[in-house]
Amino acid sequence: MKQHSEVEFEVRYAETDQMGIVHHANYLIWFEQARTRFCTEAGQPYPEIEALGYFMIITQAQQDYKLAACYGDTVKVFCWLDWVASRSLQFCYKVVRGEQVLSTGYTRHLWVKRESRRPCTMPESLREPFLKLADQTTFKSPEKRGF
Repeated sequence: MKQHSEVEFEVRYAETDQMGIVHHANYLIWFEQARTRFCTEAGQPYPEIEALGYFMIITQAQQDYKLAACYGDTVKVFCWLDWVASRSLQFCYKVVRGEQVLSTGYTRHLWVKRESRRPCTMPESLREPFLKLADQTTFKSPEKRGF
């Protein structure tokens, strides 16, 4: 696996439905927690990106459920940067309980200028760090990869 981050936590009652199973919408929140940790650990915290005048907005999210997470489970969410293009990038995720894979997914993001809210190319100062995190030397065309 490429450079990645992980967050671990106990599933809270508020994250579950009447059956005690994690509601599907919570996986996106968990993905965000792992992605934020990944960026921070990689030296590119979201607040600093925003301070430069940019946002990374989500344009696509995909989740594949394999097993249910339940109230009281301890889960880990792994995140890594899959690929980087000139205007977009894709993060991948894996949610596990012990050795069991519960879910996999990805989020695709578009670079946007903060002031105008218009799409733009990746800021020059972030190109090298993000390419390195994706284990790339140049931009790639947007693509979906398997896990």
